Amino acid sequence: MINFRKIAITIGIAGSSLFSAQESDLGAWYMYFGNNKINEKFNFHNEVQYRNFDGIGDLEQLLLRTGIGYDLTENNNNVMLGYGFIMSRPYKDGVKTENIEHRIFQQYITKQKFGRVNLQHRYRLEERFLQDDFRMRFRYYLGVNVPINNKEMVPKTIYASAYNEIFLNLDSPTFDRNRVYGAIGYVINKNLKIEAGYMNQIQENKNRGQVQVGFYNTIPFFKK
Repeated sequence: MINFRKIAITIGIAGSSLFSAQESDLGAWYMYFGNNKINEKFNFHNEVQYRNFDGIGDLEQLLLRTGIGYDLTENNNNVMLGYGFIMSRPYKDGVKTENIEHRIFQQYITKQKFGRVNLQHRYRLEERFLQDDFRMRFRYYLGVNVPINNKEMVPKTIYASAYNEIFLNLDSPTFDRNRVYGAIGYVINKNLKIEAGYMNQIQENKNRGQVQVGFYNTIPFFKK
C-alpha cells in the first residue's frame, strides 16, 4: 500500500532539493512525440527520446515508447496502455556501461482550460523490468501551456510551457526523482509544434540540468 503521508513529505523534500542539491551537470535531450488518431475514439502514441550527457554524441539514454489510447470524452480524458524500451549507457568508474529496461505503463490524462491557461494532468503507473530487478513506479505530471501572441493555440502562436513531474517508487525508497521544466514553444500548424527549454531533474543526491528540444506531431483521423 502507498503511504500517502510519506508521499506528502517526499514532495516537500523534492521541492527543497532545488536549493540544496549536491551535484550538477548539464545534458541535452532531443524528443519526438507523435499522436496518430486511429478513429474517433482510439489513438496510437509513439515517442523517441535521445538523451545525451552533453550537447550531442555522448549517449546517456535512448527511450522508445508507444501505446494505444482511448478517449473517454472528446479532447479532455484519455486512458492508455503502453510499452517502453530504454537503453541506458551510464558511466561507472569512468567506463561506459549499458543497461536495458523494458517497461509497461498505464496512464490517465485529463485536460482543463481556464481562459488562456491550458492545464494537463497525467497519472502514470509503470512496471519496470530491469536487467536484475523488477520495480513499480507512480508518476504525476502537471503541465501548463499559455499562448502569448494569440488567445488560442492556433498556427503561428508563440506560447509559454511549464511542467512539474514527480516520480514515486511503490517500494523503498519512495522518492525517485522530480522534474521541473520551463520552455518557449511555437505552433507551426494545427498538427505540429516545437518547444525548446530547460528541465531540472532532482534526485536524492543529485541535481541534473537538461536542455530540451521537443517536436509534437498530431496526425488527425480522416473519415472516408
